[in-house]
Amino acid sequence: MKVGVVGMGAMGQGIALIAAMANCEVVVYDTFAPMLEKAKEELKKNLGQLVSKSKIDEEKAKKIAARYHWCHSLNEFYNCELIIEAIKEDLETKKKLFGELSKIVSDQCILASNTSSLSITSLANSVSVPQRFIGIHFFNPAQILPLVEIIPAIQTEENLTRKVVQIITDFNKIPIQVKDTPGFVVNRIARPYYGEALRILEEGIADVTTIDWAMTELGQFKMGPFTLMDFIGHDVNYHVTETVFKDFYYDPRYKPSFTQKRLVEAGYLGRKTGRGFYDYSKENLPPQTEPNLSLGEEIKDRIVAMLINEAAEALLLNIASREDIEIAMTKGVNYPKGLLRWADEIGIEECVRRLDNLYDHYHEDRYRCSSILRNMANRGENFFN
Repeated sequence: MKVGVVGMGAMGQGIALIAAMANCEVVVYDTFAPMLEKAKEELKKNLGQLVSKSKIDEEKAKKIAARYHWCHSLNEFYNCELIIEAIKEDLETKKKLFGELSKIVSDQCILASNTSSLSITSLANSVSVPQRFIGIHFFNPAQILPLVEIIPAIQTEENLTRKVVQIITDFNKIPIQVKDTPGFVVNRIARPYYGEALRILEEGIADVTTIDWAMTELGQFKMGPFTLMDFIGHDVNYHVTETVFKDFYYDPRYKPSFTQKRLVEAGYLGRKTGRGFYDYSKENLPPQTEPNLSLGEEIKDRIVAMLINEAAEALLLNIASREDIEIAMTKGVNYPKGLLRWADEIGIEECVRRLDNLYDHYHEDRYRCSSILRNMANRGENFFN
C-alpha cells in the first residue's frame, strides 16, 4: 500500500514510521523544507534506537528507510492509496490542503485527517469525493501509543470505515470507532483532568505540586495534570480545550482556564520552551512533597468523579461503545483504569453523591451529574457485571 503523510512534525513523523514498519511505501511532504531534513535525521535516530534495543536488526532498518519517498510537491501524492494529514490544528488550513489533494489523487484514494478535535464532517465537505474521507486520530508519540480513533464523517461510506479499521489493525494499532463530535472520545473525556485541576489551583485549594502528587501517588496516573499539560504544550492543550468548549456551544463543563491562557500569552508553553507550570531551566524541578493525605484524597476523588461523569455522558450519547471507551482511556492516555470500571469499583451511588455535592456547593452546570449515572444508581446497576 502507498501511504502519503503531509506534515513532518512529531506526529507526522510517527505516523510515517508506523506505515513504513507495516511494509507500506510512504510519501512524505512538508511545506517547510527544513522540516523534511529534520525528519530525515529523526528517522535515522529512531531506527538507530530500535536497533540498539534489538526491536529490529540493521537490515530491517535499511528496508524501512528505503520505503520513504521525500517529496517537495503535493503532486507526488498522485498515486497514493491513503493520505493522512498531520498539519497544524486549523480548520481552514486543513480544508485548503484537502481541496488541493482532491484535485491530484484518484477518486479511490482515502483522504484522512489526524485532527484531535476538528469536525471530520466539515473537512470532508472540502474534497471532491467526501464518501472517501475519514478521521484517523493517532496519539503522541504515535509510534508508541497503541490507540487510534477512527472517526467517520456523516458522508463517509460504511465500507470505507471497515476498510480503514482493518488498515489500522494491520499497522499493529488498536482502532476504535468514534462518533464525529468535538474532542471525539479521548480528548472529550480527558478535559476534566486538566480543567478540574486548574479550577482547584485557581481556587487556592492546593498548589501545582500537591495536585500532581494527589493524582500520581493516590490516583496512580502516570503524570499529574500540570506535568502532563507542560509535556503536551499549553498552546496545544489550551487550543483543544477552547475548540471543544466552542463546539459544544459553550457548555461550562469544558470552559477553558485564564491561568492556562496567560501561560500561552506569555510564551510559557511547557517543556518545549523551558517553562510552564514548572521551570525546566533549573537543573532539578521542585520535589513533589507529600501533603496532607485527606486533602490529596479529596483532590483525587473530585477529579476522578468528573472524569467518570464525562465517560458516562459519552456512553449515554453513543459516542463510542462502553468497551471502546475503556480501551480509549487506558490505551490512548494511559489511565490506570477504565473509567466505567472505576465507577463500578467506587460504586455508582457514591459517584453520584460526589457529583451532587460539587453541584450543591457551586450551583454550576459544570457539575451536573449525567442522567445515565443517576438512573443506574436508582436501579442499583453497574456498567459491567
